Amino acid sequence: MRWLHRPVLRRPTLVAAFEGWNDAGDASTNAVRWLANRFDARRFAALDPEEYFDFTSTPPRVELVDGETRRIVWPEAEFSAAALPGRRDLVLLVGTEPQLRWPSFCRQVVETATTLGVETVITLGALLAEIPHSRPTSVIGTAYDRAVIERLGLHRSTYEGPTGIVGVLHDACQRAGLSSASLWAAVPTYVPGAPSPKAALALIERTAEIIGVPVITTDLEIAAASYERQINELVASDEDTAAYVARLEAEVDDDDSPELDDLDDDAQVDDLVEEVERFLRNPPDD
Repeated sequence: MRWLHRPVLRRPTLVAAFEGWNDAGDASTNAVRWLANRFDARRFAALDPEEYFDFTSTPPRVELVDGETRRIVWPEAEFSAAALPGRRDLVLLVGTEPQLRWPSFCRQVVETATTLGVETVITLGALLAEIPHSRPTSVIGTAYDRAVIERLGLHRSTYEGPTGIVGVLHDACQRAGLSSASLWAAVPTYVPGAPSPKAALALIERTAEIIGVPVITTDLEIAAASYERQINELVASDEDTAAYVARLEAEVDDDDSPELDDLDDDAQVDDLVEEVERFLRNPPDD
């Protein structure tokens, strides 16, 4: 761990996201980076890339500084901190999902969180799901601890199967007695490679709701509207895709019918939880 300085924080919440298979449409990492930019977060530490990354799988990049000087940029996970309105602060962790020493990586994250007095850890993720781009983005929030579930209005995670760094991090938090929750946004399967500001916006809004801080998201709302228009044009240009999207829209609209009772809301949540679980068991190839 490389510390630049140790911030003094007020009742901080840690929000984390990792590039990789659990970041469909770059939604979760873009959400964390947006929060860092909006609240003027200041970088204070980074995890040593040599300890946690396989450079044959995640190679460093060469960048030009001022168009002349070459610089090597290594994959890493970095911490930053920001002051929020009121009496709470924010710690942000964003970077590439590590390939090596996951238990040590997560212990380091938990130790950093504990040192800074973090009260809750929230991880963000995004998955590919059979949902239409033209409807509101679904976000499912899960946790293991009953008190966290009741306090934050989440759902209990009962998933069993393969997991990624997010699952290992939540296990480390639980072992350390640190409250944690996981938020997942759904990204349409038919636009897997396009960055999704719409999903990023949904994650930010749900995160802000949990933390209890107001955010002005006008720029993301404009980007989400532009994203939706572009996908509309792409879908309209292909009859098969248009028919597929129309079917998805009809299914969502039927679920949202006012004739349905509250049990159907629970059914919609269960459907999305099942999507998350299928995604975790069969992650896409990077």
